[in-house]
Amino acid sequence: MANEITVPLLPCRSIDEIVEFYTMLGFDRTYYQLRPYPCVGLQREDLQLQFFGMPDFRPEDSYGSCVVLVSDTGALFDAFAAGMRKAHGKVLVSGIPRMTRPRKRKNVGDVAGFSIVDPGGNWIRIFHNTAAAGNDTAAAGDNTDEPAGHLAKAMRNAVVLGDSKGDTRQAARILDSALTRHGGSAPVTDLMEALAYRGELALRAEDTTAARDVLARARALTLSAAERERLVEALAGLDDLEAVLLDSP
Repeated sequence: MANEITVPLLPCRSIDEIVEFYTMLGFDRTYYQLRPYPCVGLQREDLQLQFFGMPDFRPEDSYGSCVVLVSDTGALFDAFAAGMRKAHGKVLVSGIPRMTRPRKRKNVGDVAGFSIVDPGGNWIRIFHNTAAAGNDTAAAGDNTDEPAGHLAKAMRNAVVLGDSKGDTRQAARILDSALTRHGGSAPVTDLMEALAYRGELALRAEDTTAARDVLARARALTLSAAERERLVEALAGLDDLEAVLLDSP
């Protein structure tokens, strides 16, 4: 049998809060009930999610999660980011809800991915569907070149902890150590990517002082036109970081 469809059913505190959030991301409400228990269905093109409400539920304690495979992670991230900017004037990069930027994850074969943490604390993990593109995920990971620089290697490890496991503090420690030891000798592209991610981690930890320091250090770097083209995502991340800091005390 083929062409099966699985629809995750995830917990939340308020289905109305969930509807507001996912409507911002371009979803339509397909189902809604309050009795015998709160439940809502949402859909964006072929992506379907359902949620059930628990009034005493604590989003920060949630273990809810699902994996979504898509053909273009970058395009979906851009669409979600546009919805956030329209509603809030910025991309939500810290707290609950929030969204991470697309990055390759070495723990899933270097497949590019990003995550949505919704108002229910559920992690919607979105990855590039390599199988649909005619590639095997494991093989893709085996063929990925290991980064040569110490800072780039530390960045890969930090992304696994910060974006896959949600361990913001340990990810920050790894990057801080690598930036101290290798920041002066690393290629400017590696340094910029590490600084952009460190700033995002600082915001997740509600450390605006560290975020401002990282932003200033990154903005002081001199880049060639070719380096700027290569660092489009990292530079966009700095812009998002700056937008958040403008609203912070």
